[in-house]
Amino acid sequence: MDGLALRNKTSSIQSFVYTVKILATRRILKMASATELGFYSYKPLDKKGDPFDLADLKGKVVLVVNVASKCGLTPQYEGLEKLYDQYKDRGLVVLGFPCNQFMGQAPGTAEEEVSFCTLTYGVKFPVLGKIDVNGKNAHPLYEYLKKEKAGIFGIGRIKWNFEKFLVGRDGSVAQRWAPTTDPKSLAPTIEEELSKPDPYAAKDATEAA
Repeated sequence: MDGLALRNKTSSIQSFVYTVKILATRRILKMASATELGFYSYKPLDKKGDPFDLADLKGKVVLVVNVASKCGLTPQYEGLEKLYDQYKDRGLVVLGFPCNQFMGQAPGTAEEEVSFCTLTYGVKFPVLGKIDVNGKNAHPLYEYLKKEKAGIFGIGRIKWNFEKFLVGRDGSVAQRWAPTTDPKSLAPTIEEELSKPDPYAAKDATEAA
């Protein structure tokens, strides 16, 4: 190999390494930025395309679930609604996010997906607009959740429909469950989080005084 060819090859390798470093840095910054923003900073869209401000849920315990209408796990809607009905008066909120990334099992519009779960399972908890949970178009909220609570073997990626995240009263991500986890088995952890004091209520009382 002559000197010119060697220099060109070296330059190409250096360029490749530089590109890899840039991409890695961008990803790190993106994930760090998501962590700094916090759960309450996000405003995902509802079924009509209007912002749903998560800051309105401060002090609540929030169960976040990516849902679908044509999945073998779709009957979990019933269990999720039972949890919501049982604990809503104590401060539990369940948020459903239709996602069509897993075998196209949420094919309808956001309004159609909401109508399905309402009519079929009597769902009363908020089911918001359709989003992506993985990939380059993943909603920033899900980037944050995955960063805060990785799955098995430290993998952040959402594996399937009905993966579940539990956010505590202080906005921290307390737990993550696999798609196949039966909603009723979440009750002990939900009760534990509900038993914790609402830090925002104490703050509001102090400011009012």
